[in-house]
Amino acid sequence: MAYKVAVVGVTGMVGQVMLQVLDEMKFPISELIPVASESSVGKEVEFQGRTYRIRSMLEAIQSKPQIALFSAGGSSSLEWAPKFAAEGCYVIDNSSAWRMDPQVSLVVPEVNESALKEGSFIIANPNCSTIQMVVAINPIHRKYGIKRIVVSTYQSFTGTGMKAVRQYEAERDGKSVPEPRAYHHPIFENCIPHCDLFLENGYTKEEMKLVHETRKIMSAPEIKVSSTAVRVPVYGGHSESVNLELSQAYELDELRQLLKNSPGLCVLDDPDSYAYPTPQYARHKNEVFVGRLRRDESLENGLNLWVTADNLRKGAATNAVQIALKIRDLGWIG
Repeated sequence: MAYKVAVVGVTGMVGQVMLQVLDEMKFPISELIPVASESSVGKEVEFQGRTYRIRSMLEAIQSKPQIALFSAGGSSSLEWAPKFAAEGCYVIDNSSAWRMDPQVSLVVPEVNESALKEGSFIIANPNCSTIQMVVAINPIHRKYGIKRIVVSTYQSFTGTGMKAVRQYEAERDGKSVPEPRAYHHPIFENCIPHCDLFLENGYTKEEMKLVHETRKIMSAPEIKVSSTAVRVPVYGGHSESVNLELSQAYELDELRQLLKNSPGLCVLDDPDSYAYPTPQYARHKNEVFVGRLRRDESLENGLNLWVTADNLRKGAATNAVQIALKIRDLGWIG
């Protein structure tokens, strides 16, 4: 079977990558329904050698898609996702709007595919940094147990969208930065310890997403999580330094082999030959890459690891398409 698939926010960075991933993963599409803001309605996008006219939200709903991949921001999702869902359309939403709703599944297929429920038509795609971390640490938690996570992120400016790309490129080229700026500080040749809005507890929303989403996805509310999120001048790809306190003793070679055998992961861990993941290496790839595995010698059962992934792919578009493929394989699409 082939399906009607809407891509909402098709002109954005993630929307464009969604089209690429749908094509690469050969998702069976009978009709693509590209959707964007009113200013883009009537324009055209190319997909698999065909030209499609961009439609409004109402037009898209009237076309009765069976799956809708949303990447149009939280307010749009809160308003429109229920309207698509009311028509029997499975909505896979990339915003933060639904992630912590107890009635909505927050899914990373390699970790918690079982959280998908037939007839629950809104499904949340987790935060990009959370996705790559849980893919890497979930196998460790299942075998050894994780008591505490301390994570520092090194996140590409592309995660902020086209406004950040324009700021970076203007600063790089010595031009005036177009308003409104994405960041209060320069991003070119700089690091900014500020991702998303600051909260009353002194953490940012991005940092607290890593706390709450990790616990929900891994069904592990007992895990303690401390996070620091940093925006870096990298053109695609998020990296994370992850420190774990495990509940049980482990052998490093055994743990390394466990990760090598885990879905969605690629282990690059041979420092003698300079083999370790970098965001440049991960760019345009769908896997999560892990390396620099080593004991934390300051802590009993402590472990350090380095995790990298393409934030626009596994951190967003790829994970969404993988969820759509799981729904198709489960036979839930009419």
